[in-house]
Amino acid sequence: MRKNRSAALAAASFLLLTGAGIVAAPSAYAGTPGGTHADDRNSDFNGDGYEDVLVGAPGATVSGKKGAGLVTVQYGSTRGIGTSDVARFSQSTAGVAGAAEAGDGFGKAVATGDLDGDGYDDAIVGIPGEDIGDTIDAGGVAILWGSKTGLTGSASDWLQTQEPTKGEQFGVGLAAAHFTNETPGDLLAVLGRDDLELFAYEAAPQAGERTGERTGERAPLRRQAVERLSPAAEQRHILPKSLTTGDYDDNGYADLVVSGVSVGEEPGHGWSTLYTGGAEGLSYKRDLRGGPAAASGDINHDGYDDLVTGEPASPDDGGETMTGGLVGVRYGTPDGLVDEAKWWTQDSAGVPGTAERGDGWGADLSVADTNGDGYADVAIGAPGEDIGTVADAGAVWVLRGGEYGLTATGAKSFDQDSADIPGVPEKGDKWGAQVRLTDPNRDGRFGLLAAAPGENAGDGVVWVLSAGSGGITGSGAWTYGAASLGAPGTGAAFGEAIDE
Repeated sequence: MRKNRSAALAAASFLLLTGAGIVAAPSAYAGTPGGTHADDRNSDFNGDGYEDVLVGAPGATVSGKKGAGLVTVQYGSTRGIGTSDVARFSQSTAGVAGAAEAGDGFGKAVATGDLDGDGYDDAIVGIPGEDIGDTIDAGGVAILWGSKTGLTGSASDWLQTQEPTKGEQFGVGLAAAHFTNETPGDLLAVLGRDDLELFAYEAAPQAGERTGERTGERAPLRRQAVERLSPAAEQRHILPKSLTTGDYDDNGYADLVVSGVSVGEEPGHGWSTLYTGGAEGLSYKRDLRGGPAAASGDINHDGYDDLVTGEPASPDDGGETMTGGLVGVRYGTPDGLVDEAKWWTQDSAGVPGTAERGDGWGADLSVADTNGDGYADVAIGAPGEDIGTVADAGAVWVLRGGEYGLTATGAKSFDQDSADIPGVPEKGDKWGAQVRLTDPNRDGRFGLLAAAPGENAGDGVVWVLSAGSGGITGSGAWTYGAASLGAPGTGAAFGEAIDE
């Protein structure tokens, strides 16, 4: 539990409604831009040039508190990731803000970004179940700082919404990128049940400073000046679930997409809201069909990031029954994302499998180049996929990028019955509930992490599939859980969150 305290600056939060904008404070720094394109997100916490992997286990028992939660980081190297060069963090770790309590869900959401502009990526950990004073599940966020020795905590680096409310679950979604000229580093976007807030550092290290030593004072994170979204003539109420960023118009500033589902008169449809980045701030652009899952990357290698949305469950829409899940792709252009999406299902030509109600195809997404050809590919999780007669065992698909965009040519699917994949399908494993394409050995080919947080009665397990000239392969696949990394594993839901 955190004591309720007032922030130094008042913040405005906003409901995701059509037709308003976010205005940043005037530019204070010119600075070197931080992460703008989707492939700028390296998750390199120790600055050695190798991507690291951040995994959340929000169900973990910590200090005897069930569901307090923890995160693990595996540092990349020429050999990729393993189970030895690992660090573990929870609210019982020295230097991490707060204290471990039952149901906090530390690690329910995770993200990375260089918030202070020192050249080391930082880890952002959502704690949506955190109680603030007597306010239950108000939520909070802890920051773990990157340095030449890896991640470290600082008890003072704690964020909460300006006016905590019961069930707000602040920190349920996170993203960091260079949206504006406000700072040399990345701005942090934090999602609650209804609200989104932006945070930035008031000061950054001097130009060229990159020592990894933190002997001086760092100005605290502060809330950006933002406008509350005002009602529009035609409101579309969106319950936000996730965030993604990419530079869809290649203007040197990241854009922000907030994805969720509609509520109100037509509930349950996937919708996203697009905000475009610029020198003076983020501004509302339009609403897009698709969500609540979303990911970004350059699928056709034209220099513009593309947006992929997943709608794993949807009611009938306009007479068209959407069963099994729906994935949409919108391509970036000099004018930003195109209006119309290209829609994919398991029934699309060339896609392995058959669309069936409850598959959850598109429940999670990741976009990166798996075979080194320069075109980003798309990993698609379907945790509700039945394998034979085994319900909700789960599966993962990889569709390839190319000159003309996403294609089913060379598409692959994997599950625990596939050749070389360890384990066997079991009811409720939900294999593919989280997917992540990652390149921790820096060979230019992104392998696949596929998580089954329901594996072993809720302990959670992550599968590692490597990548070669033909893309993702099951050959040599291996698995690990929280216990493999020296963390409490029973009921941990390990892999429920993996940083994109």
